Amino acid sequence: MSRRVVCLRHGQTLWNVERRFQGHTDIPLDETGVAQAARAASLLAYLRPDMIVSSDLQRALHTARALGGATGLDVAVDKELRERGGGEWEGLTREQISERWPREFAAWEAPGGEDVADVAERVSAAIRRWAAQVEPDGLLVVVSHGAAIRLGIAKLMGLPQEHWPALGGLGNCSWSVLEEGRKGWRLMEHNAGTLPEPVQSDDSPEATRT
Repeated sequence: MSRRVVCLRHGQTLWNVERRFQGHTDIPLDETGVAQAARAASLLAYLRPDMIVSSDLQRALHTARALGGATGLDVAVDKELRERGGGEWEGLTREQISERWPREFAAWEAPGGEDVADVAERVSAAIRRWAAQVEPDGLLVVVSHGAAIRLGIAKLMGLPQEHWPALGGLGNCSWSVLEEGRKGWRLMEHNAGTLPEPVQSDDSPEATRT
């Protein structure tokens, strides 16, 4: 038996709809996001998580508390699970960013924002730290943000930085499932919205669990 981590992205916000860079700006869930959080909670509760930890930003924390209410678990808070800081881009739309900073937009490097390597390091370290507090066959749910989750997963899996873009993003209230195997962390589900199915395959001596 091995530890699992479900990385859940927060529900929708108005800035998501308007395609604005959120970063560390503390934007609440909109009405749709609240409903998404309730749906995700009703599904993930069936996995019987042992622990829930969330970014301190309210869009993630409110999503996490929906799951906490469905499971009876308290929600721990860790600011290291915050989204990538967007510097001068926060609050601006993609169109505004591309017009004002065409070169930086192409590289997706915000002036005054966080470097992707720094985000990957802090998020992966936070996941490892919290996962270590769960029993060897336990389940941790981490509620965070799209870029933070993607970068943290890439770092946990040991992918070279030039390959990080190969890992796609997550929709609002979608999740990814990591499992701690004999040779490190493995990505079992990505950008999912349904509960994981067991996998029997000739690819590995191990079978995944529901």
